Amino acid sequence: MAKSDTDVLVLGGGHNGLVCAFYLARAGMKVTVLERRGVVGGAAVTEEFHPGFRNSTASYTVSLLNPKVIADMALARHGLKVVERRAANFLPFDDGRYLLTGEGRTQAEVAKFSVRDAERLPEYEARLESVAAVLRDLILTAPPNVTEDGWLAALPEMLKAASLGRRVSGLDMTARRDLLDLFAKSAGDWLDGWFESDPIKALFGFDSVVGNYASPYTPGSAYVLLHHVFGEVNGKKGAWGHAVGGMGAITQAMAAACAEQGVDIHLNAPVATVLTEKGRAVGAVTEAGDEVRARAVVSNLHPRLLFDRLVDSAVVPADFRERMSRYASGSGTFRMNVALSELPRFMALPETGDHLTAGIIIAPTLDYMDRAHAEARLNGWSSKPIVEMLIPSTLDDSLAPSGRHVASLFCQHVAPDLADEHCDAVADLMIETVEAHAPGFKASVVGRLALGPRDLERRFGLVGGDIFHGRLTLDQLFSARPVLGHADYRMPVPGLYLCGSGAHPGGGVTGAPGSNAARAVLKDMKAR
Repeated sequence: MAKSDTDVLVLGGGHNGLVCAFYLARAGMKVTVLERRGVVGGAAVTEEFHPGFRNSTASYTVSLLNPKVIADMALARHGLKVVERRAANFLPFDDGRYLLTGEGRTQAEVAKFSVRDAERLPEYEARLESVAAVLRDLILTAPPNVTEDGWLAALPEMLKAASLGRRVSGLDMTARRDLLDLFAKSAGDWLDGWFESDPIKALFGFDSVVGNYASPYTPGSAYVLLHHVFGEVNGKKGAWGHAVGGMGAITQAMAAACAEQGVDIHLNAPVATVLTEKGRAVGAVTEAGDEVRARAVVSNLHPRLLFDRLVDSAVVPADFRERMSRYASGSGTFRMNVALSELPRFMALPETGDHLTAGIIIAPTLDYMDRAHAEARLNGWSSKPIVEMLIPSTLDDSLAPSGRHVASLFCQHVAPDLADEHCDAVADLMIETVEAHAPGFKASVVGRLALGPRDLERRFGLVGGDIFHGRLTLDQLFSARPVLGHADYRMPVPGLYLCGSGAHPGGGVTGAPGSNAARAVLKDMKAR
């Protein structure tokens, strides 16, 4: 058994683990990363899924990656290039009409369905952005942490809460009411109060069910909608784009930035247990028997995996252990990649054009999404699923052979415990769903990779297929993420920290939890 020592040991080389490792190493720490798979990146990887065809395997599009993280890690210098979609979203409808949104075109497109909605759109966007701007400022800040310690420990958290209060008090009363609505209401109720036409409500409502096993009329789903508008691409707020080379280009650039700072990354090194001594985390042992001792251990794993499998339950407080066993994690996501012999031709817009660079959403109404969720809960999957398709090869010709293409299908709703034996039938259904709007699509598919929730859990450690490392509900957000009293990235075992999406601000390829956790570790190191 090999033994080694380091200052900080990071468990998991997903994007947040790499971000955390970078900041720690830049501050002068000796950092070691143990990654279970043979490639860094976690769910943000690019892999060949059919001979000659590569694509992002799980996460598939860029917006939420924090600009400060991009700049600090010099990701562009390390090879990252993000290109914008030439249109934002394309929604084809059964009656032959369509909605095509994007810079300079959305309002006129919405007016095809409702002049009133088109007139309300600028106010809606401005009010949503005023709330998003406040929350965007909080992404790289640890939320106020509830503590049972004395006033000396509580004082910094009280000051944080006061600072947050000042930011919120800077909003006018309309924005404060919107903030409350967006945290507490359903997306459907929020959107029904704004608009009258189905297409625009479907466009915005789709964001509320992405990775969220819920109806758009489930209370709290409005926050999931809000979570998806925090981002930007190349300085344009709310925009979405593609990483040239797939999402793996992001994490490969991060790995290069880490290497430049001296981070030691070990691949094919699954962890068997977190070492503890006298109740404190002091390292880890790999499944191969190698032991790495450290002054601090930082986990990029889903919090349930960390505490169910790696940490001795005897050192974890009983109440925390019980609540972690009930930590809600489960997504309705079914993820596919398909290799195409040609571009699809949609009946609503049959020629090639900007719409093929957009997010193509097959979910015409909020009621359609509501029924999809209800049927999935009843039968395991919906016979009329929600499908978003992106064709990144329209913007990046490195992903497929000349004249061929790759498409990402991000599909909802299937049950988080969907049995493996149903995956082929569900994959066929997803392709048929696109075929209904783009005849010939099925015949153009020359290869495919289909990943149900259990596949996503086995491959990437996403418990229940949950792309957010835990549901984004009020009881698992902000100061309560992952558990009230541990929102400061410090876990109940001294020396153990959480830097993954199970920590604030939650899921998506943001890098924010990794950055925030690094700051907590460095503060504690300095104090010690």
